[in-house]
Amino acid sequence: MTGNEQDAEDVVQESFLRAYRQLGRFESRANFGTWLYRIVANCSVDLMRAKQARHDQVRGESLDAAVEMPAAQTPGPERLAQSAEIERRVHDALGALSPLERAAFTLRHYEGRSIDEIGKTLGLGTSAAKHSVFRAVKKLRIALQPLRAE
Repeated sequence: MTGNEQDAEDVVQESFLRAYRQLGRFESRANFGTWLYRIVANCSVDLMRAKQARHDQVRGESLDAAVEMPAAQTPGPERLAQSAEIERRVHDALGALSPLERAAFTLRHYEGRSIDEIGKTLGLGTSAAKHSVFRAVKKLRIALQPLRAE
């Protein structure tokens, strides 16, 4: 959800601190995993909102790591350039989403969570969770439309 490893590590650390501080508020009738997952999702959204406020958009931070990853076969320079361009466009499109849309999209399409799980994790109703995923997909389709024409 965060876009890079350092931010993800910060989110994990902050999430465990929040969970520890709020452990007394945990109600045993709820699922502990869902409760903890919601804390993590909220920390992720908080971080993305803070970064967005400071920089207007989150861009390009994971691109360097992606380009350095070794491939199974050695692609040619054209393929490398094309892959880097696609990575940049996808990253930019994800960075243009609101933090809530990005979290909902990531939970749904990267982690395979159900709409109900997304709603519980993000503190939304089912309809609002579904709408957040829908808006994210719609925005990504528009932003990535030129990729299909090439």
